[in-house]
Amino acid sequence: MKLKGKTILITGGASGIGLEAAKQFLAIGAKVIITGRTQSKLDAVKKAFPSIVTIQIDAGKEADAQSLFEQIKALGGIDILYNNAGVLVPPANLGIPNDKHLEGAAYEMEVNYLGVIRLNNLFLDMLNSRNEAAIINTTSILSITPSLIEATYSSSKTALAFYTISLREHLKIIGSKVKIFELIPPLVATEMTAERKDKKITPEKMIEGLINGLSKDQYTIRVGDAKIFSFINRFFPKIGFNIINPKQSHQLLKN
Repeated sequence: MKLKGKTILITGGASGIGLEAAKQFLAIGAKVIITGRTQSKLDAVKKAFPSIVTIQIDAGKEADAQSLFEQIKALGGIDILYNNAGVLVPPANLGIPNDKHLEGAAYEMEVNYLGVIRLNNLFLDMLNSRNEAAIINTTSILSITPSLIEATYSSSKTALAFYTISLREHLKIIGSKVKIFELIPPLVATEMTAERKDKKITPEKMIEGLINGLSKDQYTIRVGDAKIFSFINRFFPKIGFNIINPKQSHQLLKN
């Protein structure tokens, strides 16, 4: 896929992976629009990169999604929708009854899964009108094997992974030109994972892998350790489960 000259919308683009994506897409000649929930972060991005268009919305809210669509339409539309926004609630022991399990799961599902479907539904006709267009959905290595300490987050990403595969095939059946990419990252060094001591990939390396995959029309893009982990989990699922869930992590559930 040609990226230079394309207009890309990145949700959750004011920090972390989204901000790094904005920088790298900008560097290769794309036009970049980002969204975020925090205006001060968006203002900081705009100051550092004046050509980036910033829009304050919450990706998990229906009214915000509709407002975003109308604003993008007024700007002339997009060629690529990069569903990067995601949330992770604090670890919880599902074996101990607690109403917060449901609250956290609902929040993660609303942003990580339903919010993506909502935006895709809004933008698909626009993307279909372009000569070359794409949707990028960010799943996770945890959509392959669940994390015990991030159980509901893993579930939301698994739902998104299955949806992404189905969407790609549905669009093929109806003859749509929109390309559907799934980005499967390993643990990435961001604010969300600051407390984790596990091995992490930098946002820079992650986005380099994404752009390389997009340029080759590689519809399932595994970056860093996600590549080897997919192989391990396929043939040695118990080893894969233990890699994601080392015994020392069990202590977090007991605390």
